[in-house]
Order: sequence, then structure tokens, then C-alpha cells
Amino acid sequence: MGYMTSQYRKVAPARIEQRGALRHPVLLQRATVRSAKAALIEAQLCDVSIYGCRLAMDEVFNAGDRIRLSFADHKSVAATTIWCDDGLLGCRFDEAIDRALLRSLTLLTD
Repeated sequence: MGYMTSQYRKVAPARIEQRGALRHPVLLQRATVRSAKAALIEAQLCDVSIYGCRLAMDEVFNAGDRIRLSFADHKSVAATTIWCDDGLLGCRFDEAIDRALLRSLTLLTD
């Protein structure tokens, strides 16, 4: 009976953007990726938020691969790959990065 009454209920459209935080353009574009299957890979940082980033690189990863990212002189950050397509890699940090690190990587001033 519940099926008949809920069948025609209006549903809000799905959010296309599912990120938890706004991505910011980067000031520092060089990053290093280390994974279990590959030694050290140079990558270009495209954008970043406190929860994740997008990288451009030649290496191909699978969703769920564990990686460590290094940005210049900063401590490395553990992350999980979410998607990899056409030379781009999206990853989610295991823990939100420090706002000071985010400010040093982007054009943010606050």
C-alpha cells in the first residue's frame, strides 16, 4: 500500500556537483605522487580543496588506489583515487588538509 501512495511523489533533482567543498585554482602546480604500484610520478596540480584535488599526469590509476601526494616542501598527504580519465586523476584526502597548506597552494588570502 505504501508503494501506491509514494509512487508519484515529487523528487528533487540530483546534485551534479557532489564535492563537499569548493575547489580552488592553484598557485603551485607541481606535485609528486607515490603509490604501491609505481615509484615516483610527477604530476600537475589542477585544483584543490581541503578534502581533495585533481591532478594531470600520464600514469593511469584505478578508483580506490591508495596514494601519497607531496606538494613542494610540505608534508606528504595520504589520499584515495576516486576517478581517473583522459590523463586526469581525482582523489580524496584521508583527512582534510590544513588551511595553511591550502592557502599556500592556492590564491586564497583569508
